[in-house]
Amino acid sequence: MALQTHISLSHLLLIAFLLSAAVSAVSAATTISPGSSLSAATPNTAWSSPNDTFSLGFISSDPPTSPPSYVAAISYSGGVPVWSAGAGKVVDSGGTLQFLQSGTLRLVNGSGATLWDSNTTSRGVSSAEIDDSGNLVLRNGTVTVWSSFDNPTDSIVPGQNFTVSKVLRSGLYSFKLVKNGNLTLLWNDINVYWNQGLNSSVNTSLGSPTLGLRSIGILSISDPQLSTDAIVAYSSDYAEAGDILRFLKLGSDGNLRIYSSTRGSGTVTERWAAVTDQCEVFGYCGDMGVCSYNDSDPVCGCMSLNFELVDPKDSRKGCKRKMEIKDCPQSVTMLDLEHTRFLTYPPETESQIFFAGISACRLNCLGSSACDASTSLSDGTGLCYSKTPGFLSGGDLDCNADTGSGSRQQVQIQIKVVMQVRSQGTGVML
Repeated sequence: MALQTHISLSHLLLIAFLLSAAVSAVSAATTISPGSSLSAATPNTAWSSPNDTFSLGFISSDPPTSPPSYVAAISYSGGVPVWSAGAGKVVDSGGTLQFLQSGTLRLVNGSGATLWDSNTTSRGVSSAEIDDSGNLVLRNGTVTVWSSFDNPTDSIVPGQNFTVSKVLRSGLYSFKLVKNGNLTLLWNDINVYWNQGLNSSVNTSLGSPTLGLRSIGILSISDPQLSTDAIVAYSSDYAEAGDILRFLKLGSDGNLRIYSSTRGSGTVTERWAAVTDQCEVFGYCGDMGVCSYNDSDPVCGCMSLNFELVDPKDSRKGCKRKMEIKDCPQSVTMLDLEHTRFLTYPPETESQIFFAGISACRLNCLGSSACDASTSLSDGTGLCYSKTPGFLSGGDLDCNADTGSGSRQQVQIQIKVVMQVRSQGTGVML
């Protein structure tokens, strides 16, 4: 009987040892050691989180290029990117992501050029890992030296705290949290085109606000001065069951959205958008471009036949005059644009806003070399806006739209163009 007890105890010790070894093996598999690297030439190789929910590896750039280019990205199961090294910097097939012995993470192109660096050299970094929340962490022992959560690119996932010091970026667009709790979308880091404050129930000054997205789809702001979180938005699939990742992303189109993705599907579904009218996003159609809608989708085009696309393959890059004003100043006229309004940068100064009727507003611009276009509203204000050369884009506007006070506004917009000779006479090409 004693022998049986001895054997049973031995078996138990052996099982415990094997389990300990298995746990150690799993731990080792998820810990990334200095000297490790990933190659764009083998995109199927990746560094994964313990339960394979997230992985860091090379994915094809979006949109695809020829020859192929790649992005080093942290992706959710199924291939949905939520972070990228160098904020989307692309490499060729010879590119690598290197975890150097010095403790820095570095993105290198096939030419050997460094495109991005975590700047953690000489900070004692001894290991790296990706946890199951999607956070890439560089550590000195047990101390976090650098993390992807603290260095976001274009997305926020549940468990990630977005504070005043952080910025999401996508091209010329950026998203910031202001100290007073306002959420702002900016073009070129200067022009604010969306600004949402806390609801009226929040009547206290914030100290250090933090924006977060709960896994069930609630976007909210927390602060030591708030007794409960201030809700910003609910995703349309809020609290629905399933193995789903909901994440906040700033798109290349300048809009901020909540998306959801079912584990392993590789597809995403939009659940909320900050800017409900895409044509309200500043610069969406580029300089001299006009945003309108084809059924439910925004499309970009030019103001008239006097303009042409800068890039016929990408209408979002804007338009240009077929003939510049300076090349034929004696033949300049004002082209009327209906159902349109201008979004401009820089904004009008005080000297560019004055009282004038529609005809006077038009003639004032036509006679001034400093004016590129003009806008006047028949809303009772009598104001005329003079648009200086700079960044100018347009969007569709219902000219009979309600202004909010129960009245209707008529918009009169003109832009300078050169009259061109046609086979049947002279005139503005419309």
